[in-house]
Amino acid sequence: MSASPSFLGLPARLANQHSPRIILFGVGNGSSYRGTDTIGYALAAGAIRAASKDGARDVENWDFDLGGPLFNGEPGCCIDAGDVQTTMHDNAANRFGIEAKTRAVLAQQAVPVVIGGDCSVTIPFLAGFKDHGPIWVLQIDAHIDWRDEIDGERYGSSSPMRRASEMPHVAGMVQVGLRSVGSARTADVEDALQYGSRFVTSRDVHASGVETALQCIPDGAHVVVTLDCDSIDPGDMPGVVARTPGGLTYIQIIDLIAGLRRRTKIAGFNLVEFYPPADVDGISAIMAARIVTNVIGSIVRQA
Repeated sequence: MSASPSFLGLPARLANQHSPRIILFGVGNGSSYRGTDTIGYALAAGAIRAASKDGARDVENWDFDLGGPLFNGEPGCCIDAGDVQTTMHDNAANRFGIEAKTRAVLAQQAVPVVIGGDCSVTIPFLAGFKDHGPIWVLQIDAHIDWRDEIDGERYGSSSPMRRASEMPHVAGMVQVGLRSVGSARTADVEDALQYGSRFVTSRDVHASGVETALQCIPDGAHVVVTLDCDSIDPGDMPGVVARTPGGLTYIQIIDLIAGLRRRTKIAGFNLVEFYPPADVDGISAIMAARIVTNVIGSIVRQA
């Protein structure tokens, strides 16, 4: 991946050997299916960083989403550690690098915030929490991602929640924003429900609010959030491959994050499936950058 400005102008390291509370890093490719071209996803981290440039000037201004400045009086708590180098179709090496980086961040007692890639990168990201469980997974997505394999690939973009269910350190999962047609078959839905996954459809959130999802997660749980950009309505987030009407809004996304911060501990976050070649006037990049900024502010404010 080509070099790009850091997210919000964050430093790559902190002075005086201080340990960051949050470490952001980018990812390009995960586990690609044979014959598919996923190079567009490798552009996402750079596009999100570039879209955050204007916000870098205003991080200490009042923010009505968060109730105050981004870092809440705690500047120097977050760094941008650059990108994990990945290569399209080098699936095993990509997974190894993403998991290793996640483990390294957690070893520093920091919260990993990851941008870029398709949702296959969620599998090694969650695997990196092996020694930091139990965790709950909050997946915000239009699709349940419970396929066992496609064309022999078990770690691709249709399988992250199936693979997460097999990780002993994952105590449970809630899947929010579900709607329309995806890769899941009836048997996949049945397997997810038998495992104990809680389904919260997009219609549920529109009708009853984000609390219908938050109440499925135990108070005080450590939660890793994986946000697939196609969970958001394509009128707001057009830069995705699977544009699906009826999605969540920006406000519903940040209300989910804020609700988690008040009731649980956000242990990690990744944003996937932003596809810059499909973006319109940079709208999706701005949306993604703003969501990640809000996530950082929420993590800073948790105990």
